Amino acid sequence: MITSEDPIDGISGELANNTWTLQTALVTFIAISWYNVVELLILVLCTFRRWKGLYFWSLLLSSCLGVFPYSLGFLLKFFTGANSFLSVTVLTVGWWTMVTGQSFVLYSRLHLVLRDERTLRRVLYMIIANFFFLHIPTTVLTFGSNVADRNPLFVHGYNIMEKIQMTGFTIQEVILSALYVYETIKLLRLSSDKSKRKIMHQLVGINISMFVMDLILLGLEYASYYAVQITLKGAIYSVKLKLEFAVLGRLVDVIHGPRRFMPANSLALSSFPYANGSTAFHPPPANPNRSEDFYAHSMTGAISNAERSGEKSAVPDGKILAMTEFSTWVEQRPQSHLCHGEEREA
Repeated sequence: MITSEDPIDGISGELANNTWTLQTALVTFIAISWYNVVELLILVLCTFRRWKGLYFWSLLLSSCLGVFPYSLGFLLKFFTGANSFLSVTVLTVGWWTMVTGQSFVLYSRLHLVLRDERTLRRVLYMIIANFFFLHIPTTVLTFGSNVADRNPLFVHGYNIMEKIQMTGFTIQEVILSALYVYETIKLLRLSSDKSKRKIMHQLVGINISMFVMDLILLGLEYASYYAVQITLKGAIYSVKLKLEFAVLGRLVDVIHGPRRFMPANSLALSSFPYANGSTAFHPPPANPNRSEDFYAHSMTGAISNAERSGEKSAVPDGKILAMTEFSTWVEQRPQSHLCHGEEREA
């Protein structure tokens, strides 16, 4: 049981060590968070041509409606006489959007390196389940520790639940990062392009860096440095979002190739070489900028035509090739099988 003499270090809105050094550190962390949010907002709005999609909205909301209100709530809580209900509501909404939103940012690009639909669904179910199992109980205890009569039972319960939810969300992000690292390493073995390998190495390095940052936050939580941990969390999440934005967008070009309309290349890719040296032309889809749609259309169309004509290709039935896999398959084919396709492109 927590007594009135125990240091609560900001759990119910009061700092146990209210020194100038601590206050300066907390304000610095909040300022870093806001600076990164403003910079990321400008980059996102200027980079995306179409403001839609899970990646765009998860990135935008987790920064603007996540990191910003999360840090603002703690600024109100620690440094102003604002109403407790207001500050806790603001930081709670920000916390929900920041933590779960960042996981959705990773999830939105996971399909580029991971083709197993069952695993992708399980990852999605994990993110949704953790929202209810970790966010909701912690929120109830947060309001009980700050808005109600600040009963020591709520504070004690919050101390326990805070560690549980921190551990749970850390495990969730470690799983997402581990999937990226594992699948990226497999792709590195297929690619000989130095520029692509460089981006893949950056993706691995960023996920390892995010794992280290999560461990720092978890260590501060178990050491009971509550005020430092929760304000540093906003700064760390803003840095992680910027790192993810820097490399995940380039991952599209690595997997599918540059998103530009090139009729000659489209013709070459749509001409799928069979075992007997013949090709079957398939027009590109209506939206050539959607490279993932184009490749799926070309590969599945060629395979189905081969089946109808009784010809056998070297690709297993029903397989949709990723661009990296298709490139590797073509490189391994005898040159004589590709001559006819090259003549058509010329």
